[in-house]
Amino acid sequence: MHFDRLKRREFITLLSGAVAGPLAARAQQPTMPVIGFMIDGTQARSQQIAAFYAGLKESGYIQDQNVAVEFRSAEGHFDRFPAFAADLLRHGVALLVAVSNDAALAAKRATATTPIVFGMGGDPVALGVVASLNRPGGNITGIYFFTQGLEEKRLGLLHELVPAATTIAVLVNPNYSPAENQLRDAHEAAARLGVQVVVLRANTETDFDAVFADLVRQRAGALLVCASPFFFGRRQQLTVLAARHAVPSIYEWREFAAAGGLMSYGTNINDAYRQMGVYAGRILKGEKPADLPVVQSTRFEFVINLSTARALGIEVPPTLSARADEVIE
Repeated sequence: MHFDRLKRREFITLLSGAVAGPLAARAQQPTMPVIGFMIDGTQARSQQIAAFYAGLKESGYIQDQNVAVEFRSAEGHFDRFPAFAADLLRHGVALLVAVSNDAALAAKRATATTPIVFGMGGDPVALGVVASLNRPGGNITGIYFFTQGLEEKRLGLLHELVPAATTIAVLVNPNYSPAENQLRDAHEAAARLGVQVVVLRANTETDFDAVFADLVRQRAGALLVCASPFFFGRRQQLTVLAARHAVPSIYEWREFAAAGGLMSYGTNINDAYRQMGVYAGRILKGEKPADLPVVQSTRFEFVINLSTARALGIEVPPTLSARADEVIE
C-alpha cells in the first residue's frame, strides 16, 4: 500500500509538472510588443507594408516572432481614426503608427504617453503635430513625405506634356484635410500657366464614373489627380478609367504610373514606410520620440509611362523624358 501511494504521488507530481511547466515558461517569457498601425485604404499596400517590416528588422524586430502589428484601416473614412486610436490604446499597444494627416492628428489627440510614429504628407509643424522638425517634443515623431505642396509641380509637368489642353480637370478628395490647400495651389498654378481648371470631387468609389462623365462633359483635356490616401488605394480603378476616357493624367506616386497612369511625380513612398519601421524599432528599443527628429523625404521621382503615352497618341518631348527618373516602356 505504501508503495502504491508513493507511486501515485510521483505520478501526480509528474503530471502537474507537465502542465505547469509550459505555463510557467510562458509566463517568464517577455510579452511581445504590439504596434497599432492606423492607415487609410487597405492592408493590400503590400510593397509599403513590406518596406515597414524591413525597417523594423533593422532594429531586430520581426513580425510574429518578437513583435506583432495590429492594423486598422479607414477605407477612406477619415473620421474613423479617433475610434481606432482609442481602441488600440485600450488594448495596450506599445506604439502607434499613424499614416496620413488625419491619422496623425487623431493619434496625437488620443494619447500624450504612448509613443507615436507618423507618416504624413502635410507639414507636421503647420498642422500642430510637432513643435519643430528637429525637436518634435512629446511622444510623437515620424516621416514628412511631402504629398502636399506638389500640385503646382505636377500641373506644370502635365501642361508641358499636353500644352494644347487649355482646360485641366483637378480631382480632389473633399474628405481629405489638405483638399482646400491643394485646390488653392492648383488654381494659382493654372493662372500662371494660362489654363482653366475644372474641379472634380470624389470620396467613394461610386463617385468615379460620374467624375469622368463630368470631365468629358466639360471638355477637360487633361487630369491632375491630387494626393490622397484614398486615391492611392484606388489607383488601379483611376488609371483604368483615365485610359478608357483617353485623358492624359498625372498622379502623386510611382505606383500610379506602374499601374498604367501616364505620369507621376512625388516622393519615394516605400522609402518613407521603411523609415517609419526604423523609427518604430528604435523606439521599441528604448529611444524617445522627442529625441528623434522628423525625417523629411528627399527622394523625388518623376516617372513617365511611355506605353500609356503611345496608347494616347502622345509624343513625349525628349527634354521631358530626359528629366524623368524612370521611363516605363
